[in-house]
Amino acid sequence: MKRVTTILGISIILVGSFFLIAADHIDAPAIQGTSSDITDFYAFQGEDTNTIAFVVNTQGLLSPAATSGASFSENTLIEINIDNNGDNVEDLVIQAIPRGDKMYFFGPVAPSASGLNSVIETTGTASSVDITAYGSTAIIANTNGMKFFAGPRDDPFFMDFAQYGEIITGNATSFNNPGTDTFAGSNVLSIVVEVPKSEIGGTGTINVWAEAKAKQ
Repeated sequence: MKRVTTILGISIILVGSFFLIAADHIDAPAIQGTSSDITDFYAFQGEDTNTIAFVVNTQGLLSPAATSGASFSENTLIEINIDNNGDNVEDLVIQAIPRGDKMYFFGPVAPSASGLNSVIETTGTASSVDITAYGSTAIIANTNGMKFFAGPRDDPFFMDFAQYGEIITGNATSFNNPGTDTFAGSNVLSIVVEVPKSEIGGTGTINVWAEAKAKQ
């Protein structure tokens, strides 16, 4: 078993039957210039209403020229934490870590450790998917009733930073509709997991958050 520790976390968010996100692009000094930056975390009900999809995007602001050479770090574990009893402590985790041209997934499984330190839960349900190359058709794996994807995608987050600056300085009172997408043309590396609700606690509200954790 390998032990890892948090180098970046994304805030807790509540997920019911609706779509919620948390976003952060290269704000934490510890991850600037590394492959460990979590830019966005999405959690939403799947097209199949019996599932929930989790999306962790990393390495934001990749230009098309830089995307083909970008890769997931084999020294970084991405962990999706799920609290299904409201105490803000993870009851289940889904872990993703790359090896070569594959992304390996473990869970959902009760973690051996909680908080900043984690152990890769190799005794849990294990799955893998080939990492999709830039410009290629998405490779999606279906294993144990779950779906998996890992690879580059267009950055889906929309933000008009120029108009935001105008609002902050008092030169405007609101955003334009639709505004200008500052992230247009930039890419991220995405990890996507779709999980049956029955695997994470069934019905009700859950708390979920994502972390990037460095190998120790």
